[in-house]
Amino acid sequence: MMRSMRVLWPAVALAACAGNPQPVTPADTGGTDRTAAPATPAAAVTVPIDYYKLDNGLKVVLSQDNSAPVATVAVYYNIGFRIEPRDRTGFAHLFEHMMFQGSGNLGKNEFIQLVQNNGGNLNGSTRFDFTNYFEMVPSNALETMLWAEADRMRGLDITQENLTNQQGVVMNEVKVNVLNQPYGGFPWIDLPMAANENWHNAHNFYGDLEDLEAATLEDVQLFFEQYYAPNNAVLVVVGDLEPVQTKAWIQQYFGDLPAVELAPKPDISEPRQTAEKRHSRVDPQANRPALALGYKAPTTGTAEYYALGVLEQILSVGRDSRLYQSLVQENALTGSVASSINPLGNMHNIDGPTLYQIWLFHDNDNTAEQIIAAIDEQIAALQSTPVDQETLDRALVKIRSGLYSNLESGFGRADLLAAFALFDDDPGRINRLETEFRKVTPELIQRVAREYLRSTNRTIVTVEPASTS
Repeated sequence: MMRSMRVLWPAVALAACAGNPQPVTPADTGGTDRTAAPATPAAAVTVPIDYYKLDNGLKVVLSQDNSAPVATVAVYYNIGFRIEPRDRTGFAHLFEHMMFQGSGNLGKNEFIQLVQNNGGNLNGSTRFDFTNYFEMVPSNALETMLWAEADRMRGLDITQENLTNQQGVVMNEVKVNVLNQPYGGFPWIDLPMAANENWHNAHNFYGDLEDLEAATLEDVQLFFEQYYAPNNAVLVVVGDLEPVQTKAWIQQYFGDLPAVELAPKPDISEPRQTAEKRHSRVDPQANRPALALGYKAPTTGTAEYYALGVLEQILSVGRDSRLYQSLVQENALTGSVASSINPLGNMHNIDGPTLYQIWLFHDNDNTAEQIIAAIDEQIAALQSTPVDQETLDRALVKIRSGLYSNLESGFGRADLLAAFALFDDDPGRINRLETEFRKVTPELIQRVAREYLRSTNRTIVTVEPASTS
C-alpha cells in the first residue's frame, strides 16, 4: 500500500514484528514467567526521546541524532484499514492518495516536488491501524517539511476532479496488485478474511471496486474532518535537529490547528478461536500451489506476545529455523518459508488482533497435507519440550540485530516512536523492547506454543492453480 514515487523505504523489521492493541485475551496460558534468561546481555542502546503534546492534542516526539545532516519527518494518523467506514472498503487507502492532490498552499503533486527538489525522499502508506506519511530530507529543509505537513493537515483541495482521478488510480492499483496478479492478496488479505469474525478485521482491505466507485465528495470531506485532525495524529522528527528551534517551528505551524471531536473507535476485538478453519481458492494465474497458516496471536504488548516474537525466530525465521531445516533442507517440500506477525509492518506497529502467519509455495508433487504434517511435527516439539538456552539465546541475538538495524534508519526509528505514541501514549517503550524480550523463558515459549499454535486456533488457506497438469 505504498505509493510509487521516488522512495527510500528502509526495512521495517524487528525480528518479524508487526501491529496494534485491544483484542480479547484468549484463555489464561498459565501465568507469565518474567524471569530473565541467564545469558549476559550486551549493553542496551537508549534512544533519546523528547515527548510532549500541543494544546490541540497533537502528539510530538523528537529524537535527536546529529551523526548525519539528515532529518526524518513522519506524521501518523490513527486511521487504517480496520476502522474505515462500512460500505466504503478501501476508503482509508483511497484517502492516502488524496493527501497528495493539493492543500492550501501546495497544488496537485507539489508536495512531492517540494520534497524531491530539496534532495529528499518520501512515501505514504495505509496499514491496519494507521495511515502514515514521511519525508527524509537534508536537515536544512526540516522547517520546510514541517510547514508542508501542517499545510495539508490544515486542509486539502478536495474537488470532484481530484477524487475521480484518484478513484481511478486506486482501482487500477487493485487490478494490478490483486485481481490481475498471481497470488494477489496472498496471504495478507486472504488469511485475515478467512480467520477473523469481526468485519473490521475481516473485510477486503484493498477495497471492493463498487465501494471505491461509490465514494463521494461528501465522504471525502467527512473522512478528512473526522480522522485527519491534530488530536488524532502524532508528529515525529528524528535526526539532525535543534530541539528548541524545532519546537518553535512545530508550535508555529501546527499550534493553531483546531482539535475535533473524534468519532468513537469501533470494537475490533476477536473471539477466541476453538476450531480450525480452512479456505481454498483457485487462481488462474498461479503456476504452483500456495499454502498459508494463520494463528491468532496473543494481545499485543503482553509477555506472551513478546514470547511469540521469540518463538517465531526459532520456528520460521532464517535458515537456522526449524521449519526451514525441516521443510527445505531435510524433506525438500518447498524452496523457502516465510512468516510474519504483521505482514504490513513489524510486530510493534499494530494495535489490535493479528495473526502469526506462515506461508510458502510448493510443487504439485508435494501436497498441502504433507507440508502441514511436517509443520505440525515441529510445533509439537515446541509444545512438548522447552527449548534449550542456546536456542533461546540465538533467537534473542537475531531479534537484537533486527532491532538495531531498524533503529539505525531514520524511518525505522520514527516508525516505532510513532506507533508507541499513537497507540500507547508511550514512545519510551522503544527503550524497553530488549528488556521485554529478555524476560522470555523456555517455559513461557512452551506455554505460548501450546495455547496459540494449537490446530484449533489456526486458519489454513490454500491457493491452487487453475490447472495442476
